[in-house]
Amino acid sequence: MLALTFNHDMTRKMNFFMNAATALLLTVGFSLPASGQAADLDPLFERLQNVAPEEYTPIEEKIWSEWRKSGSPAMDLLLERGEEAMEAGDYIKAIAHFTALTDHTPGFAQGWHARATALYHRDLYGPAIADLERALALEPRHFGAMTGLAVILEELGMKPEALEVWYAVRAIHPHRENLSLSIERLEKETAGRAL
Repeated sequence: MLALTFNHDMTRKMNFFMNAATALLLTVGFSLPASGQAADLDPLFERLQNVAPEEYTPIEEKIWSEWRKSGSPAMDLLLERGEEAMEAGDYIKAIAHFTALTDHTPGFAQGWHARATALYHRDLYGPAIADLERALALEPRHFGAMTGLAVILEELGMKPEALEVWYAVRAIHPHRENLSLSIERLEKETAGRAL
């Protein structure tokens, strides 16, 4: 588990996280695609929900492949360079690449998700949540962004909220890896607690 470092008053930060989480929970409740690319993915998402558990991988990979297409070779290269930096553990460099990417293509959901991931690895939870919010506003079915949100909420001790996000993931991608285990664990840990 990552250590949390609060530079300001913890209550104020928790209020920020709660407000951001509430906004994101409202966002993930909608399933309308935000762009033409998202609408083109409708058949894949339908198959994802109806496929046998052992057969979801190629469909998931196709969705990720489509999400990685910004529409510009130069922007795709920025995404690739940022991902390479993350794989090397150079999160500062990754954030720089992803920031250039989101600056030039603010309508590219995967750019926001990628930067959120890099920010998370630097323990920058507030900015990571903000980027996840942007990714989900652009592609409300982005199960990768939802997964990131659920992980952050749980690390912040917001287990009922994290569980709600996992439920939203399940509605979109019922066979997501480790999804059932996360839901079962949080259901036990939050039994009797209301949101």
